[in-house]
Amino acid sequence: MHVRNLVFAALACLACAGPAFAQTAPLLPTSEFYFDQDARTTRPIVSQSGSGDALVQSLLKAIQRNPRAKADIAQLAHVAMAGGRPELGHELYGRVLGQMDSNDGLYRGVLWNYGWDLHRAGDAAGALAKWETLRTSRNVNADWMPATFALVLWSLDRHDEAVQWYAAAVRSEPARWRETGQYAALLPDWREEDRATLAEVQQAWAENPPKWP
Repeated sequence: MHVRNLVFAALACLACAGPAFAQTAPLLPTSEFYFDQDARTTRPIVSQSGSGDALVQSLLKAIQRNPRAKADIAQLAHVAMAGGRPELGHELYGRVLGQMDSNDGLYRGVLWNYGWDLHRAGDAAGALAKWETLRTSRNVNADWMPATFALVLWSLDRHDEAVQWYAAAVRSEPARWRETGQYAALLPDWREEDRATLAEVQQAWAENPPKWP
């Protein structure tokens, strides 16, 4: 009886401790090279021109006329998050994503932009989830992936994985990524702080470049 009680107690402890030992599976490059162009993904979604209140009013009017105006909703979501209204941005992004599937021509662009809006709002984990969906939803080794995953994984203190992704960038385009001097030209839409973070990844890569695979 005493032994059985000890077994039950040990099993109970393991059950309680389970979540503490759960680990996120490493997110590593699945290809040696990332050359594919993915231009339909890596572009801002702009259906209305303008800025400020005038742009917001224009987008709202378009959405009132057509509640399923996906590009207008996505652009308004971005404007909301950039303007410091993340709750509204999340609601609008959720609304537009609920109107499409992975075959929609705007799907990848919406997820990519949503990821960047999340990253800039300080939600690196949320950004990673959106970009990981892009990585797994289509058989493409896009050229934007190595630097982007290196950045977000480093931001999440997943440094070893970040360095592996940076190594993929260097393997694919060594003249571009081996050093940091071209970052401003290669990543013109990135914030300076994001380029500085990527430079930290580059330094870690340079100190101990991982081999493939």
